[in-house]
Amino acid sequence: MNLQHNLFELEQRILAVCDRAGRKRDKITLIAVSKTQSVEIILQAYDLGIRDFGENRVQELLRKKDLLPQDIRWHLIGHLQSNKAKYIAGFIHYVHSIDSLETAKELSKRAMQHSRKINILLEVNVAAEESKEGIASSEISELSSLIFAEAASLNINGLMTVAPYEEHVEQVRPYFKELHKLCGEFGWQELSMGMSNDFEVAIEEGATMIRIGSLLFGERTKNF
Repeated sequence: MNLQHNLFELEQRILAVCDRAGRKRDKITLIAVSKTQSVEIILQAYDLGIRDFGENRVQELLRKKDLLPQDIRWHLIGHLQSNKAKYIAGFIHYVHSIDSLETAKELSKRAMQHSRKINILLEVNVAAEESKEGIASSEISELSSLIFAEAASLNINGLMTVAPYEEHVEQVRPYFKELHKLCGEFGWQELSMGMSNDFEVAIEEGATMIRIGSLLFGERTKNF
């Protein structure tokens, strides 16, 4: 794996799609999905200038965090169980996967204990896939209102989705378009959507955060 080459190629593609879509590169956060990657590999990415890293599991994130530079911005992009909120509340930069009031209230309570506010995104299962986490589009209004009223240490800044995997990437465009529309209706600014296979369409449809794993690190290996 040549991480430097992979990052260069990825950046060229991001710049090209930004040019096509009339968007500015600095409005899009590249989140390196570092799940299952070793501390050594994450350090290589850090040395290449990446500061935003995404992990799926709290336990794995905790194993890595103290071995890596403290200015890394950690994003939890996988499902958060309420009983794990206390472990990340003191440092997490963003939680992308809030989909219940119970989890939001617990995270807010733990954030308050650390005298901080935590930025969150609501995870929306915009394609209504039974196998995926996330709320339905119709539930956004109610959940956001409840979080605003009962989880004051959280800032809802936008929405996140995991689109279905499609061989023909154009098939996911309607889902990204729908999420962008929903985000605008609520006046939020952040859209976490797009992964290695579909990030270009996501950027064209307004993504502000893209979550990239295999294009950077290659296929996953459990070497952490």
